[in-house]
Amino acid sequence: MYGGLIFFNLSCGSDKKLQQEAQTFLGQYTREYVRLYTESSEAQWAANTKIVEGDSTNARAVERTGQAFASFTGSDSNVETAQKYLDQKDKLTELQVKQLQKIKYIAANNPASLADIIKKRIKAENTQIEKLYGFTFRIDGKPVSANQIDDVLKDQTNLPARLKAWQAGKEVGKGLKKGLTELRDLRNQTVQALGYKDYFDYQVSDYGIPADDMMRLIKKINNELRPLYKELHTYARYELAKKYGVKEVPDYLPAHWLPNRWGQDWSAMVSVKGMNTDSVLKTKTPEWIVKDAEDFYRSLGFPALPSGFWQKSSLYPVPPSSSYKKNNHASAWHMDLQNDVRSLMSVEPNSEWYETANHELGHIYYYLTYTNKDVPPLMREGANRAYHEAMGSLMGLASQQLPYLKKKAILPENTRTDQVQTLLKEALNYVVFIPFSAGTMTEFEKQLYADKLPENQYNKAWWDLAKKYQGIEPPSARGEEFCDAATKTHINDDPAQYYDYALSFVILFQLHDHIAKKILHQDPHATNYYGNKKVGEFLKDIMRPGASKDWNSVLKEKTGSDLSAKPMLDYFSPLLKWLKEQNKGRKYTLSESI
Repeated sequence: MYGGLIFFNLSCGSDKKLQQEAQTFLGQYTREYVRLYTESSEAQWAANTKIVEGDSTNARAVERTGQAFASFTGSDSNVETAQKYLDQKDKLTELQVKQLQKIKYIAANNPASLADIIKKRIKAENTQIEKLYGFTFRIDGKPVSANQIDDVLKDQTNLPARLKAWQAGKEVGKGLKKGLTELRDLRNQTVQALGYKDYFDYQVSDYGIPADDMMRLIKKINNELRPLYKELHTYARYELAKKYGVKEVPDYLPAHWLPNRWGQDWSAMVSVKGMNTDSVLKTKTPEWIVKDAEDFYRSLGFPALPSGFWQKSSLYPVPPSSSYKKNNHASAWHMDLQNDVRSLMSVEPNSEWYETANHELGHIYYYLTYTNKDVPPLMREGANRAYHEAMGSLMGLASQQLPYLKKKAILPENTRTDQVQTLLKEALNYVVFIPFSAGTMTEFEKQLYADKLPENQYNKAWWDLAKKYQGIEPPSARGEEFCDAATKTHINDDPAQYYDYALSFVILFQLHDHIAKKILHQDPHATNYYGNKKVGEFLKDIMRPGASKDWNSVLKEKTGSDLSAKPMLDYFSPLLKWLKEQNKGRKYTLSESI
């Protein structure tokens, strides 16, 4: 017995020493990682917020800082040391193991053995971004912004005018095609050096599952929602044909009929009586929109945003007379993995930007909440990537519910709305987005990276997938001189991750269902989170650990169930019944399942 105790103590002492050694390495690595990450973030921020045609200053800074970050994170020394400790992971703490695994994951995107390839990839990525965001859209030869194209597709009923706007939005793809191929090859080469099959496989591995399992998961989600999407697709075909005065209803939706350039959000088709928030929001300033979003979070018990957020963010459109452009795609940035948080938006006083501002601050407050002493910088991420989007989308949804809008005096207290029409508008956003994100986008990028889709088949493959999953066709033949897939921002600058967004909507409705029923005791269709500190604590409890806890266990602990589309289906069940009535006698053209 005595000898056993001595052995136990010696073993514990040995483990303690190893843990201290591992911690020393992690501390040294993290300090340099944060320094280089911050420098790279600053360079990328400048490149996204001030795009000057012909000026390569920002591009050079992005390349220089990106290469320094890649050189450090991919160094053989760091990889070998991390692996040395992982070989004895049973003696380390769970948090140490997670950080060491993260070091190896990051290294796979920047292996030192491929320094020249990494350099080429960084340069190619920067060139692609400059082409994408520096492009001048034109209609009838006149320069127009992306927002102006979107406005035409939302409001215009003249089909030739809609067609011109839609085609204008796709012109940027022509110049991105070869760059996409180059990026595909460079990204694949990079991660294959450390044992991943391809870049798609690498990105999915961040969830702790193989790519095949991810494809099965999103197929399951697609099929669970297919009956509802099929009804929405049929309804849209007939209603839009009526709207545009087309007598013969097409079997598939012409892409330029839809109020979004990629057919990912059809909600502008529906105007809910009584829900005219634009009438009030148009009287506000863009600054008010963002401040009001902050007020929502503060009412839940979150702190005021840091002063640096207001000083350093790029929140509003660049004036037309400006000598530079900027990325108009809304995003949130955690610049230093500490408290320098910023948002890149082009806020205008309307309902779309009102929801977007609430969404983006969801990311910002996630950053701030997991920036705490218990979460090392390497773990300052969402529980998985989908959680970040889920938090933003959850708050976007909450900001659009009638009781909340009344509380905020954006709608009068006596406002009455049609619940079915409200659900229809929401479904044309949330449900319609699933076959786009978990279908067209994910399948295309899988084909691109895993199957090495030939460049001369990009456009055909894209439209085949859009037809299969979304039931959408181009207005006319689209040859291989086009690259309509590359007109979607994230295929270029946030690749092989679109399943994140689909999973985020599933998580969103799980969280919303729990908040409505278990915390607020309200109808999930008519909630008001405002001022409820218990809701804030529920959200903080999910946000606080960052990526230091397993994402499955976080969901199970907080909601009582594993990932499931059931709450989403339950939410829209009244709408499904109504749609079936509306579609009686109409022709269905989509398959029953994928």
